Amino acid sequence: MKILIVGYFSETSKLNIIRNFPKNWDIVIVPPGKEMLHHIEDCHVLIPEHIKVDSSLLSIAKNLKLVQTGAGFDNVDIKSCTQLGIWAANAAGVNAQAVAEHVMALILSYYKNIPFLDTFMKNRMDESQLDYTGSELKDKTIGIIGLGAVGRKVANFCKVFDMNVLAYARNTVVPSDSFVKMTDFDTLVRTSDIISVHAALNQQTKNLINKSVFEKMNNSVLFVNTARGGIVNEQDLIFALKNGDISGACLDVFESEPLPIDSELRDLANVILTPHTAGMPDGLKFHKKRYDFFVNNIKRVENGNEPESKLNQLL
Repeated sequence: MKILIVGYFSETSKLNIIRNFPKNWDIVIVPPGKEMLHHIEDCHVLIPEHIKVDSSLLSIAKNLKLVQTGAGFDNVDIKSCTQLGIWAANAAGVNAQAVAEHVMALILSYYKNIPFLDTFMKNRMDESQLDYTGSELKDKTIGIIGLGAVGRKVANFCKVFDMNVLAYARNTVVPSDSFVKMTDFDTLVRTSDIISVHAALNQQTKNLINKSVFEKMNNSVLFVNTARGGIVNEQDLIFALKNGDISGACLDVFESEPLPIDSELRDLANVILTPHTAGMPDGLKFHKKRYDFFVNNIKRVENGNEPESKLNQLL
């Protein structure tokens, strides 16, 4: 069984990943490029990061049985997989706890000024000169866009902090006695103190958050995105941050990944950045629960069964 993993990984993360697979499997981890094209010709399973899995790529993969992704699958052409008789599956919900915890860590870091205070202390500055503003989360209103596995976890965490929870999601129903108040998109945008994105990236959500949406937000709002960078127009976000249309942002995902070295986001004091690691809490680009799911799903396909969380039926 040959497993091809395509993405940008350090040597440490590669070792962590390979250790999680059965020793008799051939695990190949390569960045996008020519080497990837060589290995895809005879691989049985493709785990893609930072590449588009389209019909032209799939046509090369003569032995491919399964395209396995993490939570998101916007980079995979499900229709082409199905037409070619290739299973496509994601790992829905596997990283929900990790991502939701990361969201709360970002929010707390922002309102408690953790990055600033850490730098202040390590620079051995005079504490009599310390000047900053902060805030408690109690009674703040968080607006959650997308109420899937991660969105629901975030909502539950926010309840513990005595926050008000609004949510906007298509085709989602919550019990009448729920602490989550479903609302329309505009109301959520206009009335929330914190806005956190947990929607999938698709044609309906691409650039959903843009200049006109930022202009509707309170200028004190904190914007959080741990879902997909493409849901947000990044240049509009940068303008809003620099122009004071919003107070700040906490970002784990970006339009282009890895985030370009010259991105203006790296220079903004009102932004906290992490490198798309919200769903990988166990070390460098690694989440054991995620790779355990991958291994079990690959074994299912190897034994002639359907994978869990198959995506082919979405057509």
